[in-house]
Amino acid sequence: MTQDTQDAVIIGSGHNSLVCALYLLRAGWSVRVLERAGTPGGAVKTQELTEPGFRHDWAAMNLSNFRNSAFYGDFGPALERQGAEFVKADHCFASVYDDGTWFGVGTDMQANLARVAALSERDAAAWRDLTHGFPARSAIIGGLMASPMKWTALSGLGFNALRQNGWGGMLDIARFLFSSPREWLGRTFESEKIRAALAPWGMHIDYAPDVASGAIFPYLEAFGDQAGGMYLGRGGSDTIIRAMVAEIEAQGGTVECGVEVTRILHDDIRAEAVETSDGRRIGAGKAIVANVAPRAMARLTGGTGDARYDEGLATFRHAPGTVMIHLALSDLPHWRAGEALRDYAYVTIAPTLDMMARAYQQPLAGLLPEEPMIVVGQPTAIDPSRAPEGRHALWLQVRMVPREIRGDASGEIEATDWDAALAPFAERALDIVERHAPGLRDLILGMRCVSPLDLEADNPNLVGGDQVCGSHHLSQNAIFRPMRGRSDGTTPLEGLYHTGAAVWPGASTGAGPGTLLGRKLT
Repeated sequence: MTQDTQDAVIIGSGHNSLVCALYLLRAGWSVRVLERAGTPGGAVKTQELTEPGFRHDWAAMNLSNFRNSAFYGDFGPALERQGAEFVKADHCFASVYDDGTWFGVGTDMQANLARVAALSERDAAAWRDLTHGFPARSAIIGGLMASPMKWTALSGLGFNALRQNGWGGMLDIARFLFSSPREWLGRTFESEKIRAALAPWGMHIDYAPDVASGAIFPYLEAFGDQAGGMYLGRGGSDTIIRAMVAEIEAQGGTVECGVEVTRILHDDIRAEAVETSDGRRIGAGKAIVANVAPRAMARLTGGTGDARYDEGLATFRHAPGTVMIHLALSDLPHWRAGEALRDYAYVTIAPTLDMMARAYQQPLAGLLPEEPMIVVGQPTAIDPSRAPEGRHALWLQVRMVPREIRGDASGEIEATDWDAALAPFAERALDIVERHAPGLRDLILGMRCVSPLDLEADNPNLVGGDQVCGSHHLSQNAIFRPMRGRSDGTTPLEGLYHTGAAVWPGASTGAGPGTLLGRKLT
């Protein structure tokens, strides 16, 4: 068995791995990133999945959190020199309803207000108030989500927030932070359509309408997009991956693909090296960083000797799965609610909060949902370079679905394995889109459907198609992510660290886990 040694060995090439690697390289460490897949990036990659010339984002499409992250503040100029490019969407997201109407949010505040006022003058007043208060409140929330879960950091944030808002204001913020999407939206807006348009942004991160602490995500997305727009990667979301890999290599690091780590070697005190499937042993003089799902950490270590930690890895809960449908089209969909929707980056089909609640609860019971929430991404409306001239790529994210199928909520699909169930379930999703965009099927030039098990096979961190690498509910978030005492990425083994969406601050393209760990280690 051949052996060499690096200061740091990083397992997995998800974007948080690459983020952490750049901080370590900046501190003068030697770094090697090992990726089992043939291409780097984990869920953030872009491929020709349907027809030649059509570039589809495999999973992640929205790069706003990355573009606005602390990491990008540190490394943005270097990444731009390596070719990272973004396209700003001013028409960010919209929802369509069964009565043929729509509501959308973009960067034109007056246009947003006009759409709100058309539904409710009372809601227009609330929208103005939320817009006015967004900079101060989002700074508090953003500071919390970018902060290590340490009492010293949290107390400093709390003191500053108290000084700015007083006790009454702090209690209001606390109530908001613990509210479910339905609770906050119900208190804030009287229009069911506005509530339904914002609530899906909780579903993106595993917060169904009635799950506590999910209110912040509809709030941040709606008013963050209004304030700054939405960013996509020019040519595909992999623009950030290609730039980070190029910068890692420019700084003397290496990213090896097609190399699977099969074991983390340790003596129950310290992690010393990794073994790979091609027969190598690679030593780590300072750190092994694993960007893996918790149960994969348990498998790689074979147990750390710390019973509470090992049990936490074993009992970590994953969110429901996702089906992706990638379409090559001869034209953008013709939306029944209006051609203006062809300008939006996202159009969501989830007409009511009750529908979203069912679409979440049915997969939890192992059932294919009768009416799933469907997020229709229209990246070529914002970035035409992703398809041949005059053609378009469509990105359909179908949420939520079960990993293991026990039945069908509508009683129509008999298959209980994804090999057989994927095609009829994809037809169900296309039927729903077709109701809102008549003639969609006539525009299809090519299609690729991806099941939850396909997502997991491509990237084991997406367990059962869970694109957020674990539930973010209160019992498994903040100081409890991935478990109490380990939100900073440490493990019971000296020299072994955990990063990625399973670690605080969790899922998104915002690079938070990699940034916090990279800064901690250097």
